[in-house]
Amino acid sequence: MHVHVVIRCIRLDPSENYLDPLFSKNKKIEKAKPIKCGTFGASTLQQRHIATGDFDGNLNIWNLEVPDVSVYSVKAHKEIVNSIDGVGGLGIGDGAPEIVTGSRDGTVKVWDPRQKDSPVANMEPGEGEAKRDCWTVAFGHAFNDQDRCVCAGYDNGDIKLFDLRNMSLRWETNIKNGVCHVEFDRKDINMNKLVATSLEGKFHVFDMRTQHPTKGFDSVSEKAHKSTIWQVRHLPQNRDIFMTAGGAGNLHLWKYEYPAQRSKKDSDEVDMGVAGTVNLLQNVTLSTQPIASLDWSPDKQGLCVCSAFDQSVRVLIVTKLNRV
Repeated sequence: MHVHVVIRCIRLDPSENYLDPLFSKNKKIEKAKPIKCGTFGASTLQQRHIATGDFDGNLNIWNLEVPDVSVYSVKAHKEIVNSIDGVGGLGIGDGAPEIVTGSRDGTVKVWDPRQKDSPVANMEPGEGEAKRDCWTVAFGHAFNDQDRCVCAGYDNGDIKLFDLRNMSLRWETNIKNGVCHVEFDRKDINMNKLVATSLEGKFHVFDMRTQHPTKGFDSVSEKAHKSTIWQVRHLPQNRDIFMTAGGAGNLHLWKYEYPAQRSKKDSDEVDMGVAGTVNLLQNVTLSTQPIASLDWSPDKQGLCVCSAFDQSVRVLIVTKLNRV
């Protein structure tokens, strides 16, 4: 049965102040350095602390009730913090609350807000290796108190998977174009799928359940947008549905279909993964400028928000997701 998924959009004009009638405490706080990225992922629902990375390499954690002074601050990197992710907060992921940052200086660092000044893990190029610009980082595999992985994507197309339990590089590959964004379909489960988006309008879905000793994880790729795919976000209520945000101002909604068997034996009787397929459910063009960020509501299925280079924030509702 074919279900016609509909995407509806409300555009918020940045010249209007939507919050004043609703929140008497609404105020604008200016910081010395421009903020590049942020996450609530390591905070509890009660605290609502946001961790941010800025253009000067600083990691700060802010209490939104008292945002004038950060509750945690560290010089995390020598250059701009391009990407940040959190886990262990918001009831997502077991283990300690941690934050991962990726920077133009080529390093990926994991921070515990309870530990001052130094990271709990530092992944950097070895001596003599070229330092590549890290564009994106993501936590995954946090399904118990011991296991946890970080995936990082770089400007040269490298994707690296770091095992934080064993403090080792578990897997790496190259998708030939700069990696704009990576995301696991869930952070708090045994690794299932990973989506990586790239500069040239292509994304890759890796089946992360079976790792072959030499071939790694099997994947399927799709040429989806005519320009950069800035971001991918999985639907919180269904890990097999995800949205990609493109440089031409469009959104594409996808569903991943699993194969009949997720693994098979190679010629040497070693298990290897089998990737499925991706189907386009719906697409819409919202702007003439790139859509650079997007997030789903964890409470209301189909409700999401995105921002674009045209200085607009758009609230969208995607219908009939429970029927696809």
